[in-house]
Amino acid sequence: MRRRGFSLIELLVVIAIIGVLTTLSLAYILPAQSRARDAKRKNDLAEIGRFLAGSSCYLPDAGAGDYDLAVIFNELKTKNPQITQMIARPPRDPKGGTDAETGYRYLVSADGQRCALYANLETAGEQVTITTVTAPTPGNGTGVLQAAAKGRNGTDRFFQVSN
Repeated sequence: MRRRGFSLIELLVVIAIIGVLTTLSLAYILPAQSRARDAKRKNDLAEIGRFLAGSSCYLPDAGAGDYDLAVIFNELKTKNPQITQMIARPPRDPKGGTDAETGYRYLVSADGQRCALYANLETAGEQVTITTVTAPTPGNGTGVLQAAAKGRNGTDRFFQVSN
């Protein structure tokens, strides 16, 4: 009498094939997720950039400097509580941003005339469109720059929105 079922070798072959197929599918999915998060970062910064740097820059009470967007949002909310009707909470980086530390940065000059919103991108191959600087810089336009060091998302590419 012969038993029905699969041998150990047959089961191992099936598991190996499933593993290979999973690896191949992840190789296509993961870069797409990074590009999607980068697209969200760019969209978030463009939207909030119209608000913060539309006609003139916002100069925080602490003066010129580099701030997490959560700090700016909380200060604006304290001064103008009605802002929460337009923006319930600050936008945050889709990979690890929180309400307390968004991962989006606001950089403003001492005179309050130049400012930039920026975030680190995940896609290392992102095409550089701002070639004149190696760090986010107020007054240097909108686009992708290549920084001298890697940021929180592991690449040296940053997107900035600036007046």
